[in-house]
Amino acid sequence: MTKTSVIDGVEYGPLAALVGNWEGDKGLDIAPEPDGTEKNPYSETILFEAIGDVTNAGSQTLSVLRYHQIVRRKSDNQVFHNETGYWMWDPETDVVMQSLTIPRGVCLLAGGQAAAGAATLKVSASVDSKDWGILQSPFMQQNARTTKFDRSITVKGNQLSYFQTTMLEIYGKTFEHTDANELTRCK
Repeated sequence: MTKTSVIDGVEYGPLAALVGNWEGDKGLDIAPEPDGTEKNPYSETILFEAIGDVTNAGSQTLSVLRYHQIVRRKSDNQVFHNETGYWMWDPETDVVMQSLTIPRGVCLLAGGQAAAGAATLKVSASVDSKDWGILQSPFMQQNARTTKFDRSITVKGNQLSYFQTTMLEIYGKTFEHTDANELTRCK
């Protein structure tokens, strides 16, 4: 965790601990297959960049990080997940948000609560939520529909761990797709 949560004059609260380049090679992706389940060990990099704050409707100010996550299968070093988005924090309400997009025709806005000194960030989204939703292409709606998303990230010093669950309707069944990894801050 950084010594201060203020970066370039902006109060980032619990997001400050994320800033930096992270690498990890202990990832495990448990994904659906037509005939069962596939387990993929993976490595990844995540870059979190502090980009300042934004003001909404003249009364809400959010602290914002931009991030880019690249995940590679250990078996062949091929990228199988590429995600980009933003983490935002509202210091007035302690609301934390994550917006993400993956190049499969899926994007979402997940939210939760996190006070300024929180070491763990938890966000959720679902297709039936009026506040934290999921948007997906017609193809994904019909063939690999995401119905719920939960992510928990914990930072302790230069160690970051996360666990996420994505509920999918795929191959005629509902599947709990999970990913978890431990990463170290590189710089």
